[in-house]
Amino acid sequence: MNSAAAVPPEYSADHALVLPVAASPGLPALAGAWFAGVAWLREPAAAPAPRRGMLFRGGAAEPEAVPGELRLGEQHRLAGPFPLPAEQAAALGILAEGGAAAWTIARTDGRREPRLHRPASYDDRDGISRAFAAGLPEAEELRAVQWAVAVARKLGGTVLADGAVAITPDPGASVDLTLYSPHALDPTDLLHQVRAMVTSADIESRATAADGSQTYAVRGRTSYDGDLLVRAEHVDRVPRALGVLEWRQYGPFAYRVSWVPQDPYELVTEHPSGLHVIARGRMSSIVARLASVLQSRIAGVLVDDGGFVATPEQVAARIGGHQQGSQAWV
Repeated sequence: MNSAAAVPPEYSADHALVLPVAASPGLPALAGAWFAGVAWLREPAAAPAPRRGMLFRGGAAEPEAVPGELRLGEQHRLAGPFPLPAEQAAALGILAEGGAAAWTIARTDGRREPRLHRPASYDDRDGISRAFAAGLPEAEELRAVQWAVAVARKLGGTVLADGAVAITPDPGASVDLTLYSPHALDPTDLLHQVRAMVTSADIESRATAADGSQTYAVRGRTSYDGDLLVRAEHVDRVPRALGVLEWRQYGPFAYRVSWVPQDPYELVTEHPSGLHVIARGRMSSIVARLASVLQSRIAGVLVDDGGFVATPEQVAARIGGHQQGSQAWV
């Protein structure tokens, strides 16, 4: 499967990000979560409506939509959308209502960057090493590919490396959430919230900085599903995705809610074991539930492990994705 049949020939060798059509309007904001200076070089233009009588003129060409070009970093651009035929979308596992569309990624000057180094390992969570076994992208090209994979994971899409090699990240692999809040939470209060999810939880560490702010961690250990870990700290930087929001919506207090599996190596492999996936499903629901509870208590904005804002609907979907209750198997 490649993108050649879906995009004009001049784009066919570019990296392609294939997403449900409904996700396309949100791409500029998602690009802005990773790159500075994101802006339209040329906005997409819909095909003009045919003039009266056009259908009856012999040989008249149908009007075509004009793809847009979005600046992606200093040297790259995102071009599209290019609608995919239903059979192509289905072959990539995208069955979204409204169909799918491809967006291509390449240098704005059309040059091909050399790939001088092969990956040290051919297995990683994102599948990038596998897709670029002959030579890894570097610098901004690598970041653009990593961004595309993160978007595909978040929105249920696929990346075609060089327009040909499919990378279809598992949405379930995104588990961790961070709450950025304007309010500090007392360690004892946080411990109480974590124990509602994992009864064995306890305060693991605590430190007070020179400015009086506290950094601490609460860990809940389970017998089968790994650990639920929450790290609370005062930060001086927040993700780029929060920069477009009113500063009162978030704050300098970060609560990093994460899952530590029995075998942490399985977090960085493209195809983890079945036992890991089962535990991940349970803990993903618990991480989302705890993050949602904390947000309801101290406000703030949730950011997922891709660096994107996690909406209430997306968090609710994670909570609802697990049907065996809200407590870990301890």
